[in-house]
Amino acid sequence: MKKILTLTAAACLALAAAADNGTQPRDRDDNLLRAALKGWHVRLSAGFNVGGTTPLPLPREIRKIDKYSPTFNLAIEGNAHKRIDDSRWGIMVGIRLESKGMSTDATVKNYHMEAVNADGSGRIMGAWTGHVKTKVNNSYLTFPLLATYAINDRWSVAAGPYFSYMYNGSFTGEAYDGYIRDQNPTGEKAEVSRATYDFSSSLRHFHWGLQAGGEFKAYKHLCVFANLQWGLNGIFPSDFESVTFALYPVYGTLGFAYLF
Repeated sequence: MKKILTLTAAACLALAAAADNGTQPRDRDDNLLRAALKGWHVRLSAGFNVGGTTPLPLPREIRKIDKYSPTFNLAIEGNAHKRIDDSRWGIMVGIRLESKGMSTDATVKNYHMEAVNADGSGRIMGAWTGHVKTKVNNSYLTFPLLATYAINDRWSVAAGPYFSYMYNGSFTGEAYDGYIRDQNPTGEKAEVSRATYDFSSSLRHFHWGLQAGGEFKAYKHLCVFANLQWGLNGIFPSDFESVTFALYPVYGTLGFAYLF
């Protein structure tokens, strides 16, 4: 999967390198393409997602985030943009292949935990106090539907909803150096050196949220952009009980686009 994204990104870089080296025949080809699309302008973009999958706000059970590490998250997108008549407003639709992942290490207290004890004694469940390390790595096919506004010839902004299908995902982690109380914070206490969990099979496949950002047209065929994607439904279904609070994907994207 990452090899495909990397090759696609390399192709985008090659297009960007030739952005302003076109000749008159190339310009005529662009004009013919735009005429065929009846005002729709096509672009291909590549960028990197940085962010996390987080509860909002942080629950009191999470006392401290000790470590956060973003993973290598590529986003490859093709979209089409059209101005509404002669106004500054327009619409943009697209399809994006992207990954969203991270790893965190946190100190928690009375944190609901369902895991498998590494000493072979079986499954544990209850109120965990200690450290929790979590790794998330999800891949999505995303469809943004945005309204755009041109501030001037170079700067523009865009905002609107997006809809995603998660076709591959993992949510794994471990609890270590702590203790667990059976069922609830007043239950029987047991020391646990390490326990692991894997909730990948319970991840939700359909997601939606809001996206907002802006772009700067650096050259005739090349622009740079940044946006924020804020998930509005959790990565687990509402009836999932192993994690007692909703986790939302919140990621920012920085990249460039080649304008055909």
